[in-house]
Amino acid sequence: MTVWLRGDHLVRRCGPVADRPDEPVLMIEAASFARKLPYHPHKLVLLFSAMRHFRDDLRDAGRTVHYRQAEDFAIGLQTHLEAHPDDTLVTPRPQTERARERLASIVTDAGGTVEFVPDARFLCSPERFDEWAGDGDTYRHEDFYRFMRRETGTLLEDGEPVGGEWNYDDRNRETPPADWVPAEPPAFEPDDVTESVVEWVADAFDGGYAEPPYGGDWADPEPFRWPVTRRQAVRALDHFVTHRLAEFGPYQDAMRDGEWAMSHSLLSTSLNLGLLGPAEVIERAVDAYEAGDAPLHSVEGFVRQVLGWREFVRHVYRREMPDLATANQQGATEPLPAFYWDGDTDMACLADAVDGVRRRGYAHHIERLMLLSNFGLLYGVEPSRLNRWFHAAYVDAFHWVTTPNVVEMGLYGAGAFATKPYAASANYVDRMSDYCSGCPYYKTKTIGEGACPFNALYWDFLDRNEDELRSNHRMGLVYGHLDDKGDDEREAIRDRATEIRDLAETGDL
Repeated sequence: MTVWLRGDHLVRRCGPVADRPDEPVLMIEAASFARKLPYHPHKLVLLFSAMRHFRDDLRDAGRTVHYRQAEDFAIGLQTHLEAHPDDTLVTPRPQTERARERLASIVTDAGGTVEFVPDARFLCSPERFDEWAGDGDTYRHEDFYRFMRRETGTLLEDGEPVGGEWNYDDRNRETPPADWVPAEPPAFEPDDVTESVVEWVADAFDGGYAEPPYGGDWADPEPFRWPVTRRQAVRALDHFVTHRLAEFGPYQDAMRDGEWAMSHSLLSTSLNLGLLGPAEVIERAVDAYEAGDAPLHSVEGFVRQVLGWREFVRHVYRREMPDLATANQQGATEPLPAFYWDGDTDMACLADAVDGVRRRGYAHHIERLMLLSNFGLLYGVEPSRLNRWFHAAYVDAFHWVTTPNVVEMGLYGAGAFATKPYAASANYVDRMSDYCSGCPYYKTKTIGEGACPFNALYWDFLDRNEDELRSNHRMGLVYGHLDDKGDDEREAIRDRATEIRDLAETGDL
């Protein structure tokens, strides 16, 4: 029997590695994975460097590790099973039944058998979620979040939420004062292992894709900075709890030009690879509150992300695939504008967000939702196209992460849990950021020369989707404002929206 760890299951403290301490471990570095999409170089470096460090740490601890470098999983498994005929592989259960069947088929074809065990990177099992969700095909995150608080006892006192409220969102939507300076985010100096991966990725994956942009050449990467070992991930957690958690809450929805990290945790890469576990990061945050080092609204906001949202979207993905990946309930058909790849736009907010992605493979959650996804929603981008970009561009992206967040939450593609489209005009961007003051587009103009594209696209979105959205009780107020616009103004808005799409298509937006 051999424990087979895929690249995003680098968990040693629990799960199959801990449960079977005397069994060898198999890891397969599959180059074909890296060629499926034009991945950001940092994403590939993160994954392959973390795998190699995990291998070395296990070997240093005396564990036998079979590390196969192959073109794809099938070849790697075949090589392993030729050396270890009739081996039984034990591996974490994939997120979907189709993925489980595919892996089982590959193992069987190579001459082995496979046993799937629970995924130790999460707190809520599929069985427990299904019991909570029942037979319904719609899901409410707030209800699930409260369920998980009760299940785990997190921030509860005598069965009731600490502080008397389940949700402190009303205190977590502030913009920082002009003189506020966030703590410098941690950066981890690459060692020899990581440096060798950086060089290999640059040489091996700089081209060869079926369509442009080829390889990772679209990116403009800074020096690699992400944690790739358990020790580094723990240091990143310590840094967040000590230096940024207290201010995370009030400013978690704020955006500021040049401040890519704000007070966000930057722990998603470590959580999604398994270098950190959700229980330990939640416990550290709650301990900080109980010690008086962080306010309740900041800690609750962070707990909501990890205990609530992360667990929630994982299970929505599991239950709603494969239909979720191609969902498009509004019939959006536009291609992805080229500036998502090259950042070539005069829109200050989008230019800064895309620049951050090109440099680091990262932008925080409000930039993802209310800038990059919001523009795609208003523009009419086909959801699968934007999802593909997120999956390729972000260091913390996996299909179970991006598909619910982009297709459903960002582009309102499926109607599975989003109760309304998260559509916003320049007014929101101006309220939550400082971008508009330095932008050549006018935040207060909807039509005419220099009018902010968000404004015309916002009203055009409401106009063209009126038949589907007007009956939504959460959209009544905005449709009342649309009704105040006369026929001539609405026609001018449509014309401006068409002009914006033409400008985006020609690279002149």
